[in-house]
Amino acid sequence: MNYTIENIVQEDWESIANIYLEGISTGKATFQTDVPTWEQWDSSHTRTCRLVARLDDKILGWSALSPTSSRCVYAGVAEVSIYIGKEFRGQGIGTSLLNRLISLSEENGFWTLQSGIIRENVESIELHKNCGFREIGVREKLGKMSNGKWHDVVLMERRSKITGIS
Repeated sequence: MNYTIENIVQEDWESIANIYLEGISTGKATFQTDVPTWEQWDSSHTRTCRLVARLDDKILGWSALSPTSSRCVYAGVAEVSIYIGKEFRGQGIGTSLLNRLISLSEENGFWTLQSGIIRENVESIELHKNCGFREIGVREKLGKMSNGKWHDVVLMERRSKITGIS
């Protein structure tokens, strides 16, 4: 499949929101129950490091970073979000997006990327491991879904070998 990886623009939002909703519906991609508005999403993610995988006019998946803290000492630490459209999972798009996001994050001064992944989301845990993340712990029964089921969250981290080193 000959897709490109490009920066997100506001016009991509409808497709991004649909892919996000597909993730929500799995019950293992996020604790979110509703897709935010563009304005909510835009204000909660970094201005840089927002990517889509695009095939012609179709968005296949997206990835973006969110700041973990407003404190200046954490300016180089960000939380990863990555979602792949249901019909495109398992085709290497997630690996391409996450690897490009890692490169872009280092270009923009991020030294640590972290992810909190619902334990049942084995595919995402493996994706992160394959892209250089390591498991640093598990937070047990951290989130409760609307159906009353509690879920553990696997904490994963990737430290840059080129940014933030002194």
